[in-house]
Amino acid sequence: MNLNGRLPVIAYVSTYIPKKCGLATYTHNLREAVNLSKGNRVQDPVVAMCNEDERADYREPWMWPLLKSEPDEYLRLVDTINQSSVDIVSLQHEFGIFGGDAGSYIIDFLKRLKKPVVTTFHTLFESPVEPYSPVQNEIAQWSDHLIVMNRKGIGYLHDSFGIPFEKISFIPHGTPVPHRIDRAAVRRRMGWENRKVLFTFGLLGRSKGIEFALRSLAGAVQAVPDLLYVIAGATHPEVRKNEGEAYREELTAMIQEFGLEHHVQMINRYIPEDELGSLICASDLYITPYPGMEQITSGTLAYAAGLGRPILSTPYVYARDLVQGHEDMLLPYGDTEAWSAKIIELFSYPGLLSEWQRIITEIGRTMHWPQVGAQHLRLFQTVVAEQRSKIADVG
Repeated sequence: MNLNGRLPVIAYVSTYIPKKCGLATYTHNLREAVNLSKGNRVQDPVVAMCNEDERADYREPWMWPLLKSEPDEYLRLVDTINQSSVDIVSLQHEFGIFGGDAGSYIIDFLKRLKKPVVTTFHTLFESPVEPYSPVQNEIAQWSDHLIVMNRKGIGYLHDSFGIPFEKISFIPHGTPVPHRIDRAAVRRRMGWENRKVLFTFGLLGRSKGIEFALRSLAGAVQAVPDLLYVIAGATHPEVRKNEGEAYREELTAMIQEFGLEHHVQMINRYIPEDELGSLICASDLYITPYPGMEQITSGTLAYAAGLGRPILSTPYVYARDLVQGHEDMLLPYGDTEAWSAKIIELFSYPGLLSEWQRIITEIGRTMHWPQVGAQHLRLFQTVVAEQRSKIADVG
């Protein structure tokens, strides 16, 4: 559904690379995937949420930096969009990337925006509370359409804010397309030869359940002595700002206490996406031992699924939605004996791990960026066409 023979110009509002955060990477990949579906014809603009010391990072003419803590900046940028050739805005929402109480500055932006907007909620709550609830409700009401990456999010929005079902679409979290790698060469380079590799990646912080994973590992290495748990990723910038590397040092002390020095490898750096994909593909089992059961999306678990890695996870909301029908891949947080026993079982009976890989590969096929980008583009075209039809009817 073209606009007089042309495809829509889309402005993305989000954090953006080179900022090192999951949402910035997600938005970059989404923009690239949508541009691929459009035939790479146009440099769609990005309103890049940033701090003062990051503004200089956004120098391309299609990059429009917006200082998150400055209310006037939101009005300046929305006026820029209103006066531009942009047809539709894709707002990637996380509370922390916008200024104001619970990210409330974005509401004035939406109220002033004259272009249709599709908002993707990366965080949703089954029972939203102050101060997040009223902010999210207003964002939902001022948006023309909403995207969730978890089917349960549709019910959350309907039940909490009365959003009509037809205003909400489920589109899965995008993932890289698996590419052929020399798995043996990667394992040699990483020192993983003859090891059974568990893998976790992401910005390190206390909400990841790493302590619990280490306790579970300690119960499994006696039966599977060639186990290696790889914890990949730099410490989260906010964690490092507040407490330095204290958390990583606590984990190191735990590793020593449990005698796991031979069974844990910590990669303390930000890992570029291409390298990360190779490492995930070279691992044997991806684990997310997260303690927070309300987490509605997980880019890390999505990546592992998209790359066809078998997964073992706690049953948080996103994991349950991802593997529905295969709940044997989910185990309770805190039950170290169950986790240890399952890890032992998976590596004692390779046929079971292979079957899990087959299942996850099928799930992951629906999540690759080319398909996800095409779904977004179709939705953007539909929303633009609907708004133009409404304007024509009024006229």
